[in-house]
Amino acid sequence: MIRTSFLTLLSAIVLMPFSGSAKDEAAAPHVVLKPIKFIEYDLPNGLHVILHENHAAPVVGTYVLYHVGSKNERPDRTGFAHFFEHLMFEGTENIPRGKIDKYISGAGGNLNASTSFDQTDYFFNLPSNQLKLALWIESERMMHAKIDETGVETQRKVVKEEKRRSYDNRPYGSLFEELAKLVFKGTPYAWVPIGSVQYIDEAKIEEFRGFWKTYYLPNNATLAIAGDFDLETTKQLVADYFGPIPRGPDIVRPKVELTAQTAPVKHDVIKANTPLPATLHAWRAPKETDPDAYPLELLVNILSSGRSSRLYKRLVEKEQAALQVEAFPFLLESAGVLGVEAIGQRGITLDQLDTLISEEVERLKKDGVTEEEFRKALNQKEAEFAGSFGAMSTRAKNLARYHLFYGDANLINTELDRYLAVKREDLQRVANKYFTTEGVSILRFPVPAATAEK
Repeated sequence: MIRTSFLTLLSAIVLMPFSGSAKDEAAAPHVVLKPIKFIEYDLPNGLHVILHENHAAPVVGTYVLYHVGSKNERPDRTGFAHFFEHLMFEGTENIPRGKIDKYISGAGGNLNASTSFDQTDYFFNLPSNQLKLALWIESERMMHAKIDETGVETQRKVVKEEKRRSYDNRPYGSLFEELAKLVFKGTPYAWVPIGSVQYIDEAKIEEFRGFWKTYYLPNNATLAIAGDFDLETTKQLVADYFGPIPRGPDIVRPKVELTAQTAPVKHDVIKANTPLPATLHAWRAPKETDPDAYPLELLVNILSSGRSSRLYKRLVEKEQAALQVEAFPFLLESAGVLGVEAIGQRGITLDQLDTLISEEVERLKKDGVTEEEFRKALNQKEAEFAGSFGAMSTRAKNLARYHLFYGDANLINTELDRYLAVKREDLQRVANKYFTTEGVSILRFPVPAATAEK
């Protein structure tokens, strides 16, 4: 998956670079982390609250994480979770239409939201004296969201334009949509969060209201606040704003049951706007909380992170067959996928790209990784933990995600240890376990004949 849990910041650590030879691995010093302190508790209505008090700057970040994403949708009503990401900015019974953005920007803050397969989230970044404003808006959206024909019709147009711009009209824009259908066939992960414009158009107003009533509940949400606030005062504010919201029924979670793949699958996607040949090799992978997630992520970094990576050196530098190449883990709550994608140079065939990728993957399975590669991957991971996070909003976000998906918000302080516990032989083990010849799905974008002849 695209991991979002590298949760330390430069000002909170002492970085000690590796010293000595590779033989001194056990004694090599690592990043020393300053713990991120927080408290967490549940309101009587089921809302989980996480508070991280930090007075380094007069700012505060609020983050509301709803445990609902595209996998919670019906196959004939895809796109609902993403639609609500937009619809929740329309207004509430007590907030006029179009005013949420204006209230936040007028208070000197910014805001955003996102949707994935497993979650929908909303976040505000504000001066610390505007915390009440953020809590009022979020509690209003949870209790009094206004779902009317005007708002629905407005957002129908917005979502359709987003799909045309970001998916339909972009080269390779349908890649992830095609990948999900191929790898996760028969499961709620088989469609992507943008969903189908057709189903959004067909849906009636009561269906949208029903979705909100089902999932936008305090017992299906986590509220995380990080920044410059007084702890006891903020606990009272949370109780005042969110306490009156009634608890809803327990959520029925969809099951993700994949049938075993016993033979490789290949699928060509014919698009008139494909400028260069592209191929994607994908394998099913474990869910994000599986212990194998850590060696897999290090393994993928060795394959494609930077100009010294295996795939770059072979496909781009040596063979000059690819314009770019990338490997990625995309690990979700209930399943995952590993991918290697390459965009070829003009004149290079898809068969050539496929052969080169297969050769490098098989070499990795047979020979494993070198000590130098392993060391570099660990160094890169430590550097990410050391330098990637400085904002209170990021702390709030990841505290909430660790709680929801891992059941342990304190992983914000300890997850680096899980990477450092990985052994070099673990990388070869997971390579052979997941990069199987029978389990690969190959998605290819050939260049249309008219384009190729130019």
